[in-house]
Amino acid sequence: MTGVAIAGAGASAAAAFMAWAVRGRSATVLGPSVHRGPRDRRAIALTFDDGPSESTPQLLEVLAKYQAPATFFQLGASVERLPQIARAVAQAGHEIGNHSHTHPLCCGHSAEFIHREFELAQQAIVRITGYSPALLRAPFGARWFGFRAMQRRLRLLGVMWTTIGYDWKCKADTIVSRMLGGAKNGAILCLHDGRELQANPDIRETIATVDRLIPMLRDQGYKFETVSRLLCPTN
Repeated sequence: MTGVAIAGAGASAAAAFMAWAVRGRSATVLGPSVHRGPRDRRAIALTFDDGPSESTPQLLEVLAKYQAPATFFQLGASVERLPQIARAVAQAGHEIGNHSHTHPLCCGHSAEFIHREFELAQQAIVRITGYSPALLRAPFGARWFGFRAMQRRLRLLGVMWTTIGYDWKCKADTIVSRMLGGAKNGAILCLHDGRELQANPDIRETIATVDRLIPMLRDQGYKFETVSRLLCPTN
């Protein structure tokens, strides 16, 4: 192999490693992160990103119907825009996580920018809901340099997912099939109750999915838990 070929292979390997570090579900290179809970319990965590939105109350109604707790990774700017809905999530007993303030793609941004995005969201969530998040989920699932320091300063654990539903573009039949296929002990399932910072998002397919998915998974013996309870069942 020539020197050029070796250099090219090395560059390709480095690019692949970096892509995994940024977006890989199991990657912890850029900060502490989990993508599933223990495998020894028949429990699952439903998570919802990009809220709160005007459509979140409809989702809360479905979760209340089945008495299923969930974890909502909220955007600080949306919490400030819709404070009553943000509080309703906490008042219903669901867990709230930090999903940044304005949902930027963090790749390429400075450590100071990243810290400010999550600090602003943390402050907004605490001030408006009274809930202090212990978890974060990166927008687009993309971590970057500066995440580790930010997580340490804000005391936040990163959470990826076991399975994501692509519910912003798929129909309920497809989403349900994906979720069922990814259901396993300790799974963290990712759906959305918002569409980034969009007002009045259409999440009908998400709501239809959840209304079908919860009884189907319960019939398979799964219990629904928040992410924190899934990770630490004795707490």
